[in-house]
Amino acid sequence: MNTINIDLHCDLLYHLLRTNSTIDDKEIGCSLPYLKEGNVKLQVMAIYSGTGTDSTVYGLEQSKLYSNLIKNENFFLFDHENYKNPENKNRVGVIASIENASSFCDETEGLESGFKKLETIIENTQKVLYIGITHHLENRFGGGNNAEAGLKEDGKVLIDYIADKKIAIDLAHTSDQLAYDIFTYIDQRNYSIPILASHSNYRTIYKNNRNLPDELAKEVIKRKGLIGLNFIKDYIDVEHPERLYEHIQYGLDLGGKDCIAYGADYFYWKDHPDKSRHPFFFPEHSNASVYPAINNEIEKRFSSELAEKISHGNALNFIENIYK
Repeated sequence: MNTINIDLHCDLLYHLLRTNSTIDDKEIGCSLPYLKEGNVKLQVMAIYSGTGTDSTVYGLEQSKLYSNLIKNENFFLFDHENYKNPENKNRVGVIASIENASSFCDETEGLESGFKKLETIIENTQKVLYIGITHHLENRFGGGNNAEAGLKEDGKVLIDYIADKKIAIDLAHTSDQLAYDIFTYIDQRNYSIPILASHSNYRTIYKNNRNLPDELAKEVIKRKGLIGLNFIKDYIDVEHPERLYEHIQYGLDLGGKDCIAYGADYFYWKDHPDKSRHPFFFPEHSNASVYPAINNEIEKRFSSELAEKISHGNALNFIENIYK
């Protein structure tokens, strides 16, 4: 099956920042050669900083790297219409996202200063598809996936700030409580903010804090959001790569045929201190060149219609609805 692919999350920018590497570095699964081989027409590029010292420095630097990336002849700033232009036939489309609000506002600075940095990132990238409020840990805005805190007062102010900016909120790294609180707050304020979980699977299929419990998955589906299939072993099943398709089936069982997408989460893992997790990906999912094979498997196990939806259709609809 030769179809285009859209992936909702990778960490190429962070890798380039840390290593002074190049976009062709095959040490990371989302490098340019793999993206081209996998016919990836949109790769969402995360701007990531851990909460702590210099977090906003890293965030701003990655936005500058991204600004250079869209000037590179191999990439283009993705739009739900321009990806069909003949001039973009052999290029990879990109949109920026922000993984962890600490990337633009650290723990001690004033919110006004932080929001100015957010505006600088938006200016540098021209478009931010989504913002994840937290990462693994707790920050001033709320609790990450390894924390229990919900939405804090600064988190409410952040949601107020982005409410009319056509930016989605990402639940991939929230605590369960933070996710519930985000839904509650959005509804209380009557905001029409799109919601997604850009790189999360289903906790019922494989137990991990990074995977969505049923109630949250159903809520994302109810709100016509996206749930991006994460290819990291720890979120599929550390022993059985084929369980990726059980996650797909479970998403369907919850009513999510129009919400399942790809969110592979390719990052540079070879220097990760927890050697017990090496390699982080199964060979079947190890880099972006595998999408055609996975699409073929989805077509075989489910249908060609579902392969079209997961590979790009659902994500395209979501993006179109944001920017129309």
